[in-house]
Amino acid sequence: MIWLELGLIAFVVIAALFVAFARDVVGAVVTFAGLTLGIAVIWVLLAAPDVALIEAAVGAGVTSVLFLITIVKTTGMSDPSAEDDTDGRFYAFRSLNLPALAVVGALAVPLAYTFLSLPPVGAENAPAVAATYADGAETPYGYYIEETLEETGFPNAVVAVLVVYRGLDTLGELIVAFAAAVSILVVLQREDIL
Repeated sequence: MIWLELGLIAFVVIAALFVAFARDVVGAVVTFAGLTLGIAVIWVLLAAPDVALIEAAVGAGVTSVLFLITIVKTTGMSDPSAEDDTDGRFYAFRSLNLPALAVVGALAVPLAYTFLSLPPVGAENAPAVAATYADGAETPYGYYIEETLEETGFPNAVVAVLVVYRGLDTLGELIVAFAAAVSILVVLQREDIL
C-alpha cells in the first residue's frame, strides 16, 4: 500500500510541476484535471470519500471545463508565445521563476514537518478518532459526539456540524461560489477580450 501512496504523491508533484511550467495551456489544463483526480484518490486512501468526491467533481470536472471554455473564449487554443523568436524552435516549458521557487520551498518545509508529525491514518490515539487526548481532555471528536444532540437537536452529527457549527463557513462558501459563477458568466459574455 505504501508504494501506491508514494506513487500517487510522485504523480501529483510531477503533474503540478508540468502545469506550472508548460507553455501548452490546453495540455496544462488536461494535466491539471489528472492532477486533481490523483488528489481525489489520495483522499480516498485517507478515508475521506466525501472530500474525494468533491475534489473529483470540482477540481477535475467543473474547474477544468471552465478553464478550457475561458481559453477558447479569450485567447483561442494555441499559444503563439510558445516559440522562441530567435531560432523559431518550439519550447515546451517556461523558464524557472527563482523567487517563486524560494517561496514555495519556504512554505513546503513547515508543511512537510507538520505532515510528518501527524499520527498515522486510523491510529487509535489520533485526535480525529479518539474521544479524549492522552491527558484526559476532550477532543473535538469527543465533544461533537457527546454534545451535538443536546446543543443542536440534530441526531446526525454531520448535519449538525454543517448547519449549526459551520453555518457561517457554509454561507461564505456559497458567496464565493456565487461570485465565481458570476465572474465566469461575465468572461463568457464578453467578446472584446483579446
